[in-house]
Amino acid sequence: MMTTQTMVSEATSPAEVTPSMLRRVAAATAIGTAVEWYDFFIYGTAAALVFNKLFFPQFEPLAGTLVALATYAVGFFARPLGGIVFGHIGDKVGRKGALVATLLIVGIGTFAVGLMPTYEQIGIWAPIGLVIIRLLQGFGVGGEQGNAILIMCEHAPPERRGFYGSWVQIGAPAGFLLPSGLFAILTATQSEETFLAWGWRVPFLLSIVLVGVGMYIRLKLSESPLFVKMRKQHAEDSRPVVDVVRDHIREILLGAGAKIAESALFTIYAVVVVAYAVNHGIPKSLIADGILIAVAIELFTLPFFGALSDRVGRRAVYLGGALLQLVMAFPFFMLVNTGQKEFIWLAMVVVLSVGHAAMYGPQAAFFSELFPARLRASGVSLIQQFGALAGGGMASILAAWLLQRAGGEPWLIAGYVAVLAVITAASVAAMRETAPHVIGLRAEEEYEQVAV
Repeated sequence: MMTTQTMVSEATSPAEVTPSMLRRVAAATAIGTAVEWYDFFIYGTAAALVFNKLFFPQFEPLAGTLVALATYAVGFFARPLGGIVFGHIGDKVGRKGALVATLLIVGIGTFAVGLMPTYEQIGIWAPIGLVIIRLLQGFGVGGEQGNAILIMCEHAPPERRGFYGSWVQIGAPAGFLLPSGLFAILTATQSEETFLAWGWRVPFLLSIVLVGVGMYIRLKLSESPLFVKMRKQHAEDSRPVVDVVRDHIREILLGAGAKIAESALFTIYAVVVVAYAVNHGIPKSLIADGILIAVAIELFTLPFFGALSDRVGRRAVYLGGALLQLVMAFPFFMLVNTGQKEFIWLAMVVVLSVGHAAMYGPQAAFFSELFPARLRASGVSLIQQFGALAGGGMASILAAWLLQRAGGEPWLIAGYVAVLAVITAASVAAMRETAPHVIGLRAEEEYEQVAV
């Protein structure tokens, strides 16, 4: 592992960040994050299509699907630990070193799933193996998000930090589209027997190629210039996690509250709704196509909302997304229940391409601007991972339980969506605005601060 002194000497200074360097960092973080999210989301796609049959065959079809989705949630429980460990590494050793390590961890876990024996071959050890690998993936992704956000945002000019920060967020929908597209091609070109025999393994095994590409890109990244500046003054600091919890607990709690709905609703709309729709007689391809269309559009709406937050403020854009999700909580399922393609696709576009993107687009800049540089990786990682655990981690478990309690009807899930949206809206309303263009120089002085 590189020493702090080595990284400082090789890294650029804030004044030396050129437009071409900024574009390279934006492209590198987007691609690298997409690879890591590919590895994370591929499991959710397979859980809805394959794992209920190959790893949980002892359950009825609906119950098997719900159990498989519950193992998807397991990864979220390891994410806070990953956030703590790699947040500490990001603040002590560097954002870049943490990103390289997390990509390896998640990539190895994904490749291992492609080699896993099924329940028929090794019995109960098959689902146990899935859970262990899922924990490994969650640990890696938990450390990835905060450091990826910071290496981008700390290179970006203050007046465009929301826009450039959103490029990190593009990695999530891109990482979702890749496995979804691969599974769609495989299921369309193979018989169900062939797909269950070996076809489902292809996207997992191909991930090793993407990990190689991601590693190459991340190793060429320059270290965050603010990290370089900070370590020159705080090389002796050893407790960034302890210090950020002690001095910035309000920001952590409100940030986690702001994260809850964004994380949970993407999981519900892009993963859980597939199982719900199929069990209501809606063709799998119809709902899957709607999700793919909405997530593809989000690749463009994320930078739009990130840039909008630079002009009108992070809070206004984020709050608008949360309120839209509140308004759509019940109408979304009413539109899905029509079984009509146009209504289903419209519902998906509104909740994902607009509602989710309005929260997720400005999120990178918003959260990073809440903390001083020396504690920033730890602070952002804690927000991201505890918010994701309370949101996305619990969403698949609670949604499955609520679906069963309601006899397969969606209204309890819709009520759950509404509650999550209210929590996030209230949290965002209580947070301070951070966009430099909106509140002036003070925001940038706080962002650059390394001596507190």
